[in-house]
Amino acid sequence: MRLLVVEDDRDAAEYLRKAFHEAGHVVDIAGDGEDGLAHALDGGYDVLIVDRMLPRRDGLSLISEMRARGDKTPALILSALGQVDDRVTGLRAGGDDYLPKPYAFSELLARAEALARRGGPNAAETFYRVADLELDRLAHRVTRAGQEIVLQPREFRLLEYLMRHAGQVVTRTMLLENVWDYHFDPQTNVIDVHVSRLRSKIDKGFEPPLLHTVRGAGYIIRDIAR
Repeated sequence: MRLLVVEDDRDAAEYLRKAFHEAGHVVDIAGDGEDGLAHALDGGYDVLIVDRMLPRRDGLSLISEMRARGDKTPALILSALGQVDDRVTGLRAGGDDYLPKPYAFSELLARAEALARRGGPNAAETFYRVADLELDRLAHRVTRAGQEIVLQPREFRLLEYLMRHAGQVVTRTMLLENVWDYHFDPQTNVIDVHVSRLRSKIDKGFEPPLLHTVRGAGYIIRDIAR
């Protein structure tokens, strides 16, 4: 699964990141409701784990806004408010499940996996193809012309994000916020280094080149032969 955890408690968020990672899943973290909404609307998540009490925008408002925009990504609400009325309010706001704190991670994991199996509109987005380049999220496998390409985790996420936006220019800021999860100085060369490494793996020895730099704008992955 690819999950988004919206949690302002850094220790709790890092605990969930590590625990889900150990269970074989990929986790992005957002520290407040507005940042969480921006990440969630960007798409590509199988399940959202949303704390109810958040700065800038509360969890229920975040989920309600997503539903109003037609986004049906399964959302599980975490909250210290565990009374029946609280759970009903959360579900009526658009949540798909509600887990009171404190909770056992094993239960959270089982509930998240159950939500992913229900198959929201993003659940089908597990396979991307551009020309003869293919990325399988579930198998965590990349091939080009049938030849397997081994990528590091960050390279895989970078390629997944680019392929999810195939044909569109992706800015450096978009990559920093969605692939690195941090707000680096846009002048940092971390993106250039990773894009260069990724290009050498997916384009070197293949035709046509698919990963292109758009000077002054960002990067784009596309089949120019079309």
